[in-house]
Amino acid sequence: MSTHSTRSSPEDNPGRQLAEAILPLVGGAANVTSVSHCMTRMRLGLADRSLVQDGPLRALPGVLGVVEDDTYQIVLGPGKVARITPEFEALVQAAPDRATAREPASAGAAGTTTAGTTAADLAAEGAALRAARKEKNATPVKLMLRRIANIFVPLIPALIGCGIVAGLNGLFTNAGWLPSLTPALAAIASGFMSLIAVFVGLNTAREFGGTPVLGGAAAAVIVFPGVAEVSAFGQQLAPGQGGVLGALFAALLAVYVEKACRRFVPSAVDVLVTPTVTVLVAGLVTLFGLMYVCGEIATGIGHLADWLLQHGGAVAGFVLGGLFLPLVMLGLHQALIPIHTTLIEQSGYTVLLPILAMAGAGQVGAAIAIYLRLHRNTSIRSTIRSALPAGFLGVGEPLIYGVSLPLGRPFITACVGGAFGGGVVGLFYQLGTSVGSTAIGPSGWALFPLLKGNHSLGGIALIYALGLAAGYLVGFVATYFFGFSKQMLTELNAPAEAEAPAAEGGHSPEPPPSGAPDPGPDPGPDPGPAPAPAGGGGSLV
Repeated sequence: MSTHSTRSSPEDNPGRQLAEAILPLVGGAANVTSVSHCMTRMRLGLADRSLVQDGPLRALPGVLGVVEDDTYQIVLGPGKVARITPEFEALVQAAPDRATAREPASAGAAGTTTAGTTAADLAAEGAALRAARKEKNATPVKLMLRRIANIFVPLIPALIGCGIVAGLNGLFTNAGWLPSLTPALAAIASGFMSLIAVFVGLNTAREFGGTPVLGGAAAAVIVFPGVAEVSAFGQQLAPGQGGVLGALFAALLAVYVEKACRRFVPSAVDVLVTPTVTVLVAGLVTLFGLMYVCGEIATGIGHLADWLLQHGGAVAGFVLGGLFLPLVMLGLHQALIPIHTTLIEQSGYTVLLPILAMAGAGQVGAAIAIYLRLHRNTSIRSTIRSALPAGFLGVGEPLIYGVSLPLGRPFITACVGGAFGGGVVGLFYQLGTSVGSTAIGPSGWALFPLLKGNHSLGGIALIYALGLAAGYLVGFVATYFFGFSKQMLTELNAPAEAEAPAAEGGHSPEPPPSGAPDPGPDPGPDPGPAPAPAGGGGSLV
């Protein structure tokens, strides 16, 4: 973080203003043990979860929702989170007294208890669904998938930046513009991808408790040009063979070798023996085993994705688009992150992400239908108004866990919308036009700058737009006509007690401000949206 960010005036820095508003609502600086961020969320380690004031926090302008997983996560949106997190971290570190955490406000500060169904009621139900899902997801396989996601998610900003530069380079090259600049753009776009194995190795070792640089050293063998002189399984190796999968396993092996050495090597010679044995053993196994095996696996993944969409077409896209959000609910979507990265490494783009992104389009269409059908429920409509802009940009957690999933049937009809959007993109793939993304992370409208395929950018963007339109339309129609029973409509459109005239006051409380979710009563720990790591609601992080 820069000195400028820590000293900037709140009036001149909206990011600092929001950081200052968030800090007391999470228990103050003394309650914050760690601060980090991903593409859309600021992730906080907390000493005492009970000190967090969820209702007021969700009601802050600029906060799109809250998520509780292994860390407490505040959804701020792409780009915005990268500006606010350093400001927040600076406030925490500069706090004069971090010994005493700030006590939460009384329950009355969070809102007034109401009867009827409001956004707060849906948030409470979403919290219950989140807790149930979290308990079910705490299996060894799903915890391992989460750790794999932790390896790849930090790479997403570089993938996005280099992907957009690659798109600009392709545009300039095809148009014949700035021929003296395009080689430089190509170098910028390709440099990171040529060394991505090293970054995967660093993150893998860090995630599994090893020395990051040793994990990076083990993985660096894969991209070293000299491996072309090495033969394994009767074949000459090629630089980069095995890709990110080989790098992951090479670094993981290095972690286990390093830990074994730490147990048996005397401390007097540890600094010499342990690094040497680690890189030697991991390097030899990588060269004479992992590069070949993981190379075959990576090639198989590419062939399988191509075969699936070439032969399945609309059907494959329909299934993938419709089932993505249920996969998120089960925590299985994290297994797709290394697959996306492998496809990007092989062909420059992943054909799966634009199809999976249609799940977010179905949610947006469903939310608009809910907004129109619940014309008397000002609380839920207010939540939808505040969450829709983020939904169009691919941040779907507030809509899913704050609106459609707690309602039940609208979540299903939203998935139907995503299925039809995926079917449109899959159909065009079968007809010969592949639509891919040069990076993972964004979806919705935010994916347009990252689109790439086997035809012109204009044609690819048009197909993706048609998929989004299909997702919006079908999600809307299915939800409007089939998302509610008559009883649901009656109950949801009944005025809440807080919205009805008071029996003896002759006035009604003011409704929540437009564009901000009604905080409602504080229903307990984290009544906000449930966690959706690395792809929930159309976002892969």
